[in-house]
Amino acid sequence: MQPRVTLKLATSLDGRIATASGESKWITGEVARHEGHRLRAVHDAILVGVETVLADDPELTVRLLPSTEATGTKQPLRVVLDSRLRTPINARVAQTNTLIMTAAEPARIGGAQVEQVAARDGRPTPEAVLAALARHGIGSVLIEGGGQVAASFLRAGRVDRMEWFRAPVLLGGEGRPCVAALALANLAEAPKFRRLSAEAVGDDLWERYDALR
Repeated sequence: MQPRVTLKLATSLDGRIATASGESKWITGEVARHEGHRLRAVHDAILVGVETVLADDPELTVRLLPSTEATGTKQPLRVVLDSRLRTPINARVAQTNTLIMTAAEPARIGGAQVEQVAARDGRPTPEAVLAALARHGIGSVLIEGGGQVAASFLRAGRVDRMEWFRAPVLLGGEGRPCVAALALANLAEAPKFRRLSAEAVGDDLWERYDALR
């Protein structure tokens, strides 16, 4: 059985994850970031693309929880999709409890585990990624970035839920989109979701969606 996939987005009102220059810290506020760490805590793995690693050098760990919630929290497996093995050896994720999936011949990157999976157009396919995660005993995965990764899993119909945090700011068309090109020929092909809830978290809005299939 393949892992359940949640896509987490933290964007401006117009769906941008960064300015044109790449600045992204922090679009959403502190309350939304705490909720994001709660989402991390209930998933087996956190997945990002290598562009997120290169731009932000994230830790991808559960940190922003009250001590009462953090006690006994197991850190999720960190997963990086890195087609050409560009993850720097000094990146925060280049250590144990990290799985790097690549289309290239595996090579050592710090203490991370590197695994070659099936690719299409030079990129690991969502199907191959999820099959590999299932072999590692992963039952749920939280996708946190970036736009190319989000688009690939949406195109493949592999996103089961979206957790969308929107900040009350506008970044405009030159900002970086939360979802890259989907190459849709018509509206009937668009991924469809049902909104489950919408609530204020600090100054931000937290929307939850389930996929319609």
